[in-house]
Amino acid sequence: MRLNYADAFMPPKRSKLEIYLDVLWIIKSGARKPTRIMYGANLSWKPLQRILKSIVSQGLVTEIDATDNRDKRTNKIYEITQKGENAVRYFNSAKDLLELAEIEAAYR
Repeated sequence: MRLNYADAFMPPKRSKLEIYLDVLWIIKSGARKPTRIMYGANLSWKPLQRILKSIVSQGLVTEIDATDNRDKRTNKIYEITQKGENAVRYFNSAKDLLELAEIEAAYR
């Protein structure tokens, strides 16, 4: 059997849900500027813009106009809302439950 380089060294692709949760987690962790969010979530610019637009429209994150801020490089900053924090908490606890179920199944 021949090993494929991608199978051996590349992590599996993230689902859309995982990417959205990564973006929320990065914002919750303190990254407010789009470029910092982009680097933290390991995304390119265009997909990040679509994701930010989507999570803002769902009320998970607020977009704040920062044009009067000292930093002239960015016009917008992002902050997680209570709804966004609840979503991150909910999915993290669901992930923990799934991992627990996998561990229990391994010992049966």
